[in-house]
Amino acid sequence: MKKIAIVGVMQNQGRELLNILEETGISADDIFAVDTDSPLGTQVSYGEDTDIDVFNLADFDFSAAQVAVFCTSEEISKRYIPHALAKKVKVIDCSGAYVTDSEVPVIIPGINEAQIYEAKKGIVAIPSPQVTQLLVPLQKVAARYDIKRLVINTYMAVSVYGKEAMDELFSQTRKIFMNEPLVDDEEIFHKQVAFNVLPQVGEFFGDETKYEWAMNVEVKKILNADIKVHANCAIVPAFIGIGEFVNVECGKDVDVDDVRNLMRDTKGVVVFDKRVDCGYVSLNDVQSENDVYVSRLRQDISVDNGFSFWCVADDLRAGGAQNAYNVLQLLLKK
Repeated sequence: MKKIAIVGVMQNQGRELLNILEETGISADDIFAVDTDSPLGTQVSYGEDTDIDVFNLADFDFSAAQVAVFCTSEEISKRYIPHALAKKVKVIDCSGAYVTDSEVPVIIPGINEAQIYEAKKGIVAIPSPQVTQLLVPLQKVAARYDIKRLVINTYMAVSVYGKEAMDELFSQTRKIFMNEPLVDDEEIFHKQVAFNVLPQVGEFFGDETKYEWAMNVEVKKILNADIKVHANCAIVPAFIGIGEFVNVECGKDVDVDDVRNLMRDTKGVVVFDKRVDCGYVSLNDVQSENDVYVSRLRQDISVDNGFSFWCVADDLRAGGAQNAYNVLQLLLKK
């Protein structure tokens, strides 16, 4: 087995990727666990019975690895990916640092995996979780119905900001119940996030926030098409998961029943769509799941050739780590 370096194992997505690797039978001996500022003796669990040493990123020799997966911040990826490339290591970047680089393909296996051979710099990027969750159910639909426009309303759990944000939500919730002030627990969001909805995810890029801008860029890059995209992103007071209401406008007459069948036949998608109370899937239903769940599929009568749907997924697993694992398998075979 070729050696795999997972960089950022103390972060949410890095831990989920380790879980998937262990579940799929990858030996701990084939894994290098790496993170920033990891003192000697630091370990991370690998399955229920095994702990593996965590190497300090600043001192790690990438020449021992075949592939390195960076589950880190953009800053860390930009600083250390060149070190891995210098050692002829193939790199998968999960941070979004290289999304706008024309020589770095953004890959979702099953949609545009052939572009992996166009990775001239040796870097393959995976899209942000909300884009993976959006496009996986649409992959066969896009091929048949010629998608022209997407309007996406995205409701994101605090996990998109990392463990510190999850801790902040927990602390705020506790303090509200204890009738204590929140002034010391507004470091990440600068507002109350508990029992609230915040219409900002990431800093502002003009009129859009970073995550809204990223959805536009990543969708167009993955589908390689002139699709119009309008994204709205909000933070909701949940710990894990992303929910999306998606409106799709196509260039051909749309048969919603056919769309439903296409989604059901798509690997990694579960359609649970019943016209009864609770006949849909919510954020709490999908934690630790590897699939994207689709509900509320219906005709959009406000436009010609339109339909809409609701989808939910575990952003750390189905939206992020699972896609990184699928890309990793492609690189190892390549």
